Amino acid sequence: MKELAYIDGSFIELTDYAVQLEDRGYQMGDGVYETIRVYDGTCFAVKRHLASYRRSMRELLIPITDTDEELYRLFNEMIEKNGMQNGLIYFQLTRGTAPRRYEFPQPSLPHLNVILRDTPVRSDWQENGIRAALIEDIRWLRCDIRSLNLLGNILAAEQAKRLGAAAALLYRREKDFITEGLDRSFFLIKDGVLWTHPADNFIRSGVTRSLIKEKLAPRLDLTLVEKKFSREFLFKAEEAFFADTENEIVPVTMIDRTPIGDGRPGKITQSLLAALHTLIQEGVDQDEDE
Repeated sequence: MKELAYIDGSFIELTDYAVQLEDRGYQMGDGVYETIRVYDGTCFAVKRHLASYRRSMRELLIPITDTDEELYRLFNEMIEKNGMQNGLIYFQLTRGTAPRRYEFPQPSLPHLNVILRDTPVRSDWQENGIRAALIEDIRWLRCDIRSLNLLGNILAAEQAKRLGAAAALLYRREKDFITEGLDRSFFLIKDGVLWTHPADNFIRSGVTRSLIKEKLAPRLDLTLVEKKFSREFLFKAEEAFFADTENEIVPVTMIDRTPIGDGRPGKITQSLLAALHTLIQEGVDQDEDE
């Protein structure tokens, strides 16, 4: 599959140079991004992803220059051009190019970049589970915005890697509560009940999280509690998992050196993953008006 990119109206090879040196995304991280998974040549939950993208744009006061319909047509055109069947669409919007100043440029002419990659789901993680490392959450206080400022994520990912873990699980030290993974929502199961951090400024409330809350948990008759919980509460869980667009639902079987439950993927986690796969086959966009 050819790796195809799009920037401001033009299709290019991913290896071509295209970033303008005074693009505010390049110089200042002034922009937003979103990721959509493609299954069998079709974008999954695209309406939810675009709604999430628009929310981040509104929070950062970035003007809208493309409609949802135009973006959807663009994604489909790119999928057709490079023959993608399964993979990821990454797209970002920066505030535009202007001399480096903190104030918003006037006028503001945003730059849209889109990249398609043949990125498979980590089915080995889904089957066997992973070990996560508890890392202090040092990100800024507006994690609900999917901004291009990702240094906190980068440092946490590197720290987890050096500890030999597959992923980082973040916590806020000052109040001792678990937040989420890096671009991954986090859930635990205790006494048959799903727990996850509430959708506030400390987490990025992702699309897969919303699908678990609104569609999968009701299908499986699971109670979901959105409430802060401590590291002590975390280690009392019977099951735990990450949820995100890239790898769907991934069991967390060990945190640091402590097993979660019996140290194997749990039955409720596996049931949620199976329900998600059913939802993927059904699609979610046809019956939603978002």
